[in-house]
Amino acid sequence: MKNINKITYFDIKHLLISNNIIPVSDLKDGDFFTSLNSLTNANENDLTFFNDSSQFNKLGKTKAKACLISNKYLKYLPNTTISIIVEDTYNSFAILSNLFALNISSNGIISDYSSINDNSILKNNIQIDSFVDIRENCTINDNVVIQSNCKIGPNVDIGSNSVIYSNSKLQDCSIGSDCVIKSGAVIGGDGFGFDPKSKVKISHIGNVAIGDNCNIGSNTTIDRAVFDSTIISKNSFIDNLVHIAHNVQIGEGAIIAAQTGIAGSTIIGDNVVIGGQVGISGHLTIGNNVKIAAKSGVTKNISDNSIIAGFPAVDIKKWKITNIKLNKL
Repeated sequence: MKNINKITYFDIKHLLISNNIIPVSDLKDGDFFTSLNSLTNANENDLTFFNDSSQFNKLGKTKAKACLISNKYLKYLPNTTISIIVEDTYNSFAILSNLFALNISSNGIISDYSSINDNSILKNNIQIDSFVDIRENCTINDNVVIQSNCKIGPNVDIGSNSVIYSNSKLQDCSIGSDCVIKSGAVIGGDGFGFDPKSKVKISHIGNVAIGDNCNIGSNTTIDRAVFDSTIISKNSFIDNLVHIAHNVQIGEGAIIAAQTGIAGSTIIGDNVVIGGQVGISGHLTIGNNVKIAAKSGVTKNISDNSIIAGFPAVDIKKWKITNIKLNKL
């Protein structure tokens, strides 16, 4: 994670304190770092972090200038590396990664090779790259970046400071502020609905509503609702190659790993974690704080705070016991 800029300890300390983290270190405010790096690859100008006891051998050999570390592991840190003591090293690392990263920001240039409908509204300092097609009834808010070959609209609202990566297609949707839509995402497309007897297609006339600070992975598809909205609530992170069908509602703070499929009209609570390749049936209710193990098949409602696995998915303790018994046969 390289950055040509020098990041001072003052910058690091200020950002951590602003996130209610109080670091303790012998570093001076003017001490600087050129990158954030792994224990193995860090050099004398790098910052690293340690939070995994299985990596003690790497910690003892690190050449980093400083290390984010908790007090209980301090004795394993080499004398040549200065400690930055924090309570939650991984959380601190996540926060600081955004300080060291070369983030995309708008250059305020609208390409002459883009097409913008007269009925759409563009606010301030927007970047629109070549071969972007913005259709009718769209609003693009301040500091948005839309990379090349995207198709936006009709009926799209993109919130401030959001980034739409190249080759994405958005229609009939609202995107919150500070969102990232990665390449190849399709948001607001027609859902999969038809009368099974006659095979007459059901037209979907709703939309998709994505909250603030959401991250939508590459080649993920989120279908618009039949009438109302397919909803992805704020602070949700959705991986690549995920399919979210019409009228699904996902609560705040969701983490959904790659190749997950969620069938129509399922309601998912807050702070749910879904592993890779999970399949979830339609018209279910999944509670808050639920964790679903990878490759699970969910076929019934799940209550709050459950941890489930297997197909059909059951309580993970029951699933483990069943597997042990089967392996003994």
